[in-house]
Amino acid sequence: MTSIAPDRVAVVGTGLIGTSIAMASVRVGCRVSGWDANAGSLSLAVERTSLRGDASLEDAVADADIVVVCTPVPAIPEMVERTLRAAPGAVVTDAGSIKDHVVREVATLAGAAAARFIGGHPMGGSERSGPEHAAASLVDDIVWVLTPEEAADGEAIATLEGWIERIGGRPVRMSPARHDRLVAFVSHLPQVASTALMGLAATEEAGEPDILLLAAGGFRDLTRLASSNPALWSQILLSNREAIAEAIDLYSARLADLRAMVIEGRGRELETTFDDAKRARLRLAAKPQVRAGVAVLQVQAPDRPGALAELTSAMAERSVNIEDLQIVHSPEGGRGTVHLTVAATSADEALRVLASRSFDPIRLA
Repeated sequence: MTSIAPDRVAVVGTGLIGTSIAMASVRVGCRVSGWDANAGSLSLAVERTSLRGDASLEDAVADADIVVVCTPVPAIPEMVERTLRAAPGAVVTDAGSIKDHVVREVATLAGAAAARFIGGHPMGGSERSGPEHAAASLVDDIVWVLTPEEAADGEAIATLEGWIERIGGRPVRMSPARHDRLVAFVSHLPQVASTALMGLAATEEAGEPDILLLAAGGFRDLTRLASSNPALWSQILLSNREAIAEAIDLYSARLADLRAMVIEGRGRELETTFDDAKRARLRLAAKPQVRAGVAVLQVQAPDRPGALAELTSAMAERSVNIEDLQIVHSPEGGRGTVHLTVAATSADEALRVLASRSFDPIRLA
């Protein structure tokens, strides 16, 4: 079994996540090797980071302390089993967004060796794909779910958690089934909703060509995920079909409730529903220590080079930390709306600073 401070890391699959993990590992001094069935993806990953590209999975993992399997979900169990055989001293994990099926399949395929496999899911990513969009920062401060089974080796778990913290992530343990149900709501359902809304608008556009000209920031934010990899998301949803079906049913019921409130003119209930959702959204601050109190500031910014830098520099000069930042571009151009999330205790200072720089901020919450 590996030491608590592993030095040699291998990634199997050098797409967006695999290459980002490789970059984060190199950043802290690990020696990284990699393999991908797609030679072009591997070649690009080698160009973008200093990982050693190998001709086979077995060559890539042979001397590794930790191996992260970053292939599409259907291929993960087989790749993990091959890795466990080829690297008898390594801790093996994966980066798949479905855990229950993967963990059970690995146990069946690998037998006793499965004790060295700890299911994993780094909760970072993008609607983009491929090593060309990878970055070490993708790992920074992300929740990295681990789903160890009862038979999992305790030292393997400790080694993996220590390495995740070392490269910038935050390991969190939970059962595979609980993970799959939770991600169905906060990861998979948003993809479904985004895709459905974009599809609806595209269908309506056939008879009303100006509809997308009116699409402002809210529509763009909600449909961003519709540009994600179609094959990848089809595999994910089918692998978690029962949990995502439950999530869609519950979401549909919420929409039906909202429809009834609108049709029946129940304005007070509508306002309460929006207020409850707004309060819940504000608790999604970037860091746990500020979740108890945040403020959202809206700032109009000119669409010109340096405008955003002026805004962020002004905040930095007065030591006001930005917990989250979103930019909504105006469809008519010339300006944009910036939403800044700061700790509630810093809100008044942030308003003063921005006003002193002629940004005319408004506190939304």
